[in-house]
Amino acid sequence: MSKKINLLIVTGMSGAGKSVVLDSLEDLGYHCIDNLPPKLLPTLTELILTTSDQTVKLAVVIDLRSLSFDSISEMHLFIQDSSYINVQILFLDADNSTLVKRFKETRRSHPLSRDANPLVGISKERLLLAPIFSLATAKINTSGMSARELKSEIVRLYSDEIADYFNVTFASFGFKHGTPVDTDVMFDVRFLPNPFYDEVMRKQTGLDQNVYDFVIHSEMAQTFLTKLVDLLDFLIPNYQAEGKSQVVIGIGCTGGQHRSVALAEYLTNHFKSSYPTHVVHRNIKQANFHGGQRHV
Repeated sequence: MSKKINLLIVTGMSGAGKSVVLDSLEDLGYHCIDNLPPKLLPTLTELILTTSDQTVKLAVVIDLRSLSFDSISEMHLFIQDSSYINVQILFLDADNSTLVKRFKETRRSHPLSRDANPLVGISKERLLLAPIFSLATAKINTSGMSARELKSEIVRLYSDEIADYFNVTFASFGFKHGTPVDTDVMFDVRFLPNPFYDEVMRKQTGLDQNVYDFVIHSEMAQTFLTKLVDLLDFLIPNYQAEGKSQVVIGIGCTGGQHRSVALAEYLTNHFKSSYPTHVVHRNIKQANFHGGQRHV
């Protein structure tokens, strides 16, 4: 049997960034479980092996909430016996001053010193985690790292293909149906010539070739698209560098059936060679017409 589970055990010091790592791994397609007792690892992986025919990427956070010296020994034996599982351990660490600062900033107490100085709990935790530190296949010291920098490091270490991690969605919509709340940036194209005023095109959408051509090939649209593509060539890679896993770019017209649809289609086709790109037409089905044949 070939390996069917890529298991990443995330552990380390409280306050070192495990929640950021777990969110990042989820964006990378990992099935993520927080605070899993080590004794449940064999049961969980056996269940996955017997129910999945595909390779599964699994990330579990195991920390002092569920660790003991006995459970660390159990986990060590599990790793040694896991012939069908590729096991890696990521240990997150930070220096004492950084951890104390983070606890103070979040106004949280250390789980091992709720009524004392955080340094007391940090010292106890380092002693408790020493055995698993020696088992780690990767160690990241997050002292001085921002959440964005930590996320980038996780992508570098554990993404199969970085390009798949980041994607761009172009979403058309109609302002008369309300503005979307999930866009990162929004453009209003109601200034473009409107196919609605043509009796034939009124019953069609921006997916129909004649409507698409009417919108895209107008002189005003060509000028706008030149400027917009130049702007997006600047914005999109900077969103990616910031650590975002997805950028949603809203294109709005009055009803969300003609101009915004055509432009969202154009932009999707333009950028698909550079990024994993998707298109969503939020309001296209709300029109009282038949039609909508995709032009590509």
